[in-house]
Amino acid sequence: MKTRRNFNTLNNQPTVVTIGTFDGVHIGHQKIVKRLINAGKLEGLKSVILTFFPHPRMVLQKESSIKLINTINERYAILDALGLDYLLIKKFTKEFSRLSAEDFVKQILVDRLNVKKVIIGYDHRFGRNRNANIEDLKRFGNEYNFEVEEISAQDINDVAVSSTKIRNALNEGDIAKANMYLGYNFMITGIVTKGKGLGRQLSFPTANIKVEEDYKLIPKYGSYIVSSIINNKKVYGMLNIGINPTVDGNTESIEVHFFNFNKDIYNKTIQIDLHERIRDEQKFDSIEALKNQLAKDQETAQAYIAKHHAK
Repeated sequence: MKTRRNFNTLNNQPTVVTIGTFDGVHIGHQKIVKRLINAGKLEGLKSVILTFFPHPRMVLQKESSIKLINTINERYAILDALGLDYLLIKKFTKEFSRLSAEDFVKQILVDRLNVKKVIIGYDHRFGRNRNANIEDLKRFGNEYNFEVEEISAQDINDVAVSSTKIRNALNEGDIAKANMYLGYNFMITGIVTKGKGLGRQLSFPTANIKVEEDYKLIPKYGSYIVSSIINNKKVYGMLNIGINPTVDGNTESIEVHFFNFNKDIYNKTIQIDLHERIRDEQKFDSIEALKNQLAKDQETAQAYIAKHHAK
């Protein structure tokens, strides 16, 4: 897959396009993407997703505290694996939001993307103040010679999933539900940094994960069963998200302890997949009590991995 921020590099190839933020690229999104790719193959068109970054709510609603399921790089990797031809990332600005529906269709879809077909949800709205709907898009299609394929309410409702539901599940710590909706394991991607060394003192050495994107949604505080691919090898472990209250911590940290692993991974960027939640973050009466709980958490995680192979 090729990613583009400059739309003039498509060399006027005819395209089939869908439009949206696609945060999470969940099972509903995947259904649309597969439909898009199949249409491209059948009709000899390049399959294109036109997405926006930053998220429109970040730009238009300054008070919005929306957090996103994926970073833009995570979204790219998931879409790439599905077999898409092009991901086009349009910088979303207030100026762009003022573009009329017809100007959007003419300037972006027709002139820059050479669109021959648009596949879009029945409830899609676009243009300035989101005042145009799919019937308007069909009218523009007749005028500018492209087809509009509508994804029906039934098709969308059959999936019964939304990015909002997934964000809610993550905020509640319900990783199992979030993963079911996503169709893959929710991930946290970050750089491994040195921490205070507390984990090593507890006989559970941890790697601190620094997530650089402040818009990335971090799940509810607690302990989670996780895995990563490091040096082409899958390793399992447990992740803690929280403030370490037992040692009077007051800043949020993300720390992972990998089982049977002692490689130097400082300053490396790693992706951590979350499989299941173990428990809430707790404040223990002593360091020894925390250490005993970590041993129990490891037993819980290893039993889960042995049973489910963490798939």
